[in-house]
Amino acid sequence: MAEHISHSTFTNALYSLLDETFEKVYGIYLDRGTSLFETLAQIDAEQASQPIVPNGSTIVAHASHVQFYLEVLAKHMKGEKLEKIDWAATWKTKTATAPEWDSLVRKLRTTYQQVEEQIRAVDDWNAANYLEGALAIIVHTAFHLGAIRQIRTVVAS
Repeated sequence: MAEHISHSTFTNALYSLLDETFEKVYGIYLDRGTSLFETLAQIDAEQASQPIVPNGSTIVAHASHVQFYLEVLAKHMKGEKLEKIDWAATWKTKTATAPEWDSLVRKLRTTYQQVEEQIRAVDDWNAANYLEGALAIIVHTAFHLGAIRQIRTVVAS
């Protein structure tokens, strides 16, 4: 039994999961057309701003939170010292106009692309923060993607 996973086997799996979570489904764990950006492309600002329960989270809030989380994890993976993070503040933006929604989705995509480049540039996955950061980004975003898709189901009906 092998004790080590080859670098290419690991990174190919990691990059595929990252890509499927954000960009394009390969059928690893999502259904066709359900990645984060494929999902967000089907949602308008009005739908994105509607909670499904009084004072509940909106798609805008989830997207804003994921965008901020990516920024924080990028710093964490670089080993930057993080100041105290006000996670509650990441949920305060709950509504958006059409231009604000488009801007948020663009900012989320840009942040993701920067983080993806950072992850693809890693040579040594034994470095303390890279592995946990990359995996956390996939898992955390998948959680919020599920929430976004559930909210969308209700507000689109």
